[in-house]
Amino acid sequence: MSTFDQQVTFLLVADLEESTRFYRDIIGLDVVLDQGDCRIMRVTETAFIGICQRAERADPGAVLVTLVTDDVDAEHARLIAAGVSCEKEPGHNPKYNLYHAFYRDPDGFLVEVQRFLDPAWPRP
Repeated sequence: MSTFDQQVTFLLVADLEESTRFYRDIIGLDVVLDQGDCRIMRVTETAFIGICQRAERADPGAVLVTLVTDDVDAEHARLIAAGVSCEKEPGHNPKYNLYHAFYRDPDGFLVEVQRFLDPAWPRP
């Protein structure tokens, strides 16, 4: 068994302010630590997204940020109303037994909003 207590996914972004607006103001995450060129935002009590402004960035196609919720449709409506670009409308994925939708953040990273339908998923 691991001794890990928390998890942070870092994204290297072109414009820290634009990405902060997206993840803070649109997605709704709170900034818990501002390190100047990096900001860490709380997703859950123990999971975080960090955004860091860097000239060198990852290929947006190489990263997928997944946010889990029981109400994908409500999040979809909220994100669309905020002008977020939808890549795939909410729908069932029978292969993985989940319900999800996909969006793009300002740097082109794919953001998935999903609900696990499998009763084996460890809910908080």
